[in-house]
Amino acid sequence: MKNLVRVYAEDGSFIDREMNEAELEQFEIDKAEDELKQQAMNKAVANKAAAQAKLEALGLTADDLKALGL
Repeated sequence: MKNLVRVYAEDGSFIDREMNEAELEQFEIDKAEDELKQQAMNKAVANKAAAQAKLEALGLTADDLKALGL
């Protein structure tokens, strides 16, 4: 699949063209960064769910922890 970039003109028209090497390199960098951010977000969500499950197993809520100053 070709990586295309859409360039808009002032008159409202646009041109689709293939990315040049610099654009493609930056695209790959941005894509890798986005994947790392998504992995970190998924891990944070999983960690939060695990922590909530542990609290529930102990019969505690987040409000209970706040009341205890934790």
